[in-house]
Amino acid sequence: MRLANNLLAGLANSVVSALVGLAVVPLYIKYLGIEAYGLIGFFATTQAILQLLDMGLAPTMNREVARHSALGDLKQAGLLLHSLAVVYWSMAGIIALFIVALAPLIAGYWLQSKQLAPQSISHAVMLMGLVAACRWPIGLYQGALMGAQRLTVASGVNITMVTLGSLGAVAVLALVSPTIEAFFIWQAGVGLAYAVIMRWAAWRVIGRLPDIRFDVVALKKIGRFSAGMGGITIMAIILTQLDKALLSKMLSLEDFGRYALAGIVANSLYLIISPTFNVIYPHLSMLVATGEKEKLLDFYRSGTRFLACLLFPFVIAFAISSEYLVSLWTGDKLLATSVAPIIQLLMSGTALNGIMNFPYALQLASGMTRIPFIITICLAIILIPMTIYLTRLYGATGGGLSWLLLNSLYLVFGTWFMHRYLLKGIALAWLIHDVGVPFCVSMIIIVGGWQLAHTNGNDFINSLLSFVLAMLAFSFCVKALLGQKVNWLWKMR
Repeated sequence: MRLANNLLAGLANSVVSALVGLAVVPLYIKYLGIEAYGLIGFFATTQAILQLLDMGLAPTMNREVARHSALGDLKQAGLLLHSLAVVYWSMAGIIALFIVALAPLIAGYWLQSKQLAPQSISHAVMLMGLVAACRWPIGLYQGALMGAQRLTVASGVNITMVTLGSLGAVAVLALVSPTIEAFFIWQAGVGLAYAVIMRWAAWRVIGRLPDIRFDVVALKKIGRFSAGMGGITIMAIILTQLDKALLSKMLSLEDFGRYALAGIVANSLYLIISPTFNVIYPHLSMLVATGEKEKLLDFYRSGTRFLACLLFPFVIAFAISSEYLVSLWTGDKLLATSVAPIIQLLMSGTALNGIMNFPYALQLASGMTRIPFIITICLAIILIPMTIYLTRLYGATGGGLSWLLLNSLYLVFGTWFMHRYLLKGIALAWLIHDVGVPFCVSMIIIVGGWQLAHTNGNDFINSLLSFVLAMLAFSFCVKALLGQKVNWLWKMR
């Protein structure tokens, strides 16, 4: 029952957080303008890059709390939590000071603005450092709650604070001051409250210890596992954020704002991808541990097919109607026209990246962290020159094209490389039948249906048509390509 509740809580958290985030974007642009929204996009990238400093400590906390909970002794987990908390809060102060010190350089030499004054940008960047510092310890306490199987608590707090941060920011911009500085001041206050509440919730679960102290030995014990997770995390962040870091320098704030807006839309796919990974990873781990090779292969292939049947119809439908959907969402046809091509490219690349979650989960389940590490290094080396070259040629659209090409390489190269070691001999069958066939079927149904039924109607009619076609393609793919295996998820009980 707890597993089901945790899954539902995780899904609710993803859906509500994404919907709230998408709902407030047009209002942010209305009150701040697209350039100032570019600063919000730059902050999101900065915060993601700062996760490099985590070095895998948050997921390690998750693992240690889960392990000690199973043993019925949370004292050691409590000592570790206290010791890591000292590290995290100290790091929060360093992050704030570091970003404040760099703010004038970032405003003067990195970000390119036509409308915002350099002083305003510098103040905004300083406040970004404050927000990042206030939010920094949240991951640690969240890891402790997840390790203790209290995902319902963590999700409930996150939904509340995300809603407060987003809707409260709109209220501040509308009623107090429509400035980027006011936005970040509000976010800093909400971030600090979020960290304090998560700290209270984590210690309530762990239980207070009478002789709590900073324990160096506890930190040494987790060093090896944390280093391995940290290496994978670092390369994953580089791969997913490097394009944004480069584009924030190469593009004007206005163009980067459009790219950030397209990125938010593309990241909505993680509503499907992230909960799926959270479900398949432990089940693959169990099948690997028990040595049930036939069940593992069946789950791996039918699960991939199911995810492809779920992802591709909606990505293709969104791609062909993106201009209408964004126009309906933002109320700005000119913005929708300029952003739509970037969305099409970013969503397509993100869908391919999402499909690769099955091979990635199998690698981790098999304990082979070396494979994703090597693949990520190779992709990062390719990403830098490709992004720079295509951005110089095509601007923000070139950044989206780079992301799509990179993940196309990941799909082909990553599949070939992984299946040299795991589930040998099925790489081509997996790529053609489990990924390629759902894509082709979805493309035929949706593009064909769009050509037959599409009219020059209003944005709502066209958006509705794309949704109907996506549902039709999804239903057909599941029925034709999975049949009885659509019940693969229920077999996990």
